[in-house]
Amino acid sequence: MSTTTSGTTRRTLPLAATALTGTVALYIALVAFGNITDFGTNQDFVRHVLAMDTTFKDEDMMWRAITDTALQDAAYVAIIAWETVAALLLIAGTWFWARGPHTLARQISTYGLLMVMLLFGAGFLAIGGEWFAMWQSEDWNGLDAATRVFLVSGVVLLVNHLPNGQADTTT
Repeated sequence: MSTTTSGTTRRTLPLAATALTGTVALYIALVAFGNITDFGTNQDFVRHVLAMDTTFKDEDMMWRAITDTALQDAAYVAIIAWETVAALLLIAGTWFWARGPHTLARQISTYGLLMVMLLFGAGFLAIGGEWFAMWQSEDWNGLDAATRVFLVSGVVLLVNHLPNGQADTTT
């Protein structure tokens, strides 16, 4: 790799990581903000998914349903708290990508991106989609949106970990 290409790589990869991490930070911050300020909209979503009340109601699966509203609401509050922490980490990661040091930016961004991926992958795709059979619901199926967020966050995580052509100790 030539000096010019290496120098360009050293500048453009952190720029890409900054922009993409900032995009996911903005998204998850808006999701958390929306869930806090318009609590009832997604509260209904979580309640219906956990209650499994719009699924095929296969008696072999309905034992999984959580119908206690206090437990449903506790799950929803936990989701919002998780989103909020992820947003704060990604905002901090974006700041450090823009300012340096990039090692710290990469670490903080990784934590935030993994939190988003765990929420949308393990939480919504696996637990909501499969355990609570969200895929069976025509009204309360968030699998497409969860897949998009999971994949975008994964791409951003990969960009955050691309080598930038120099030692990763001071930049």
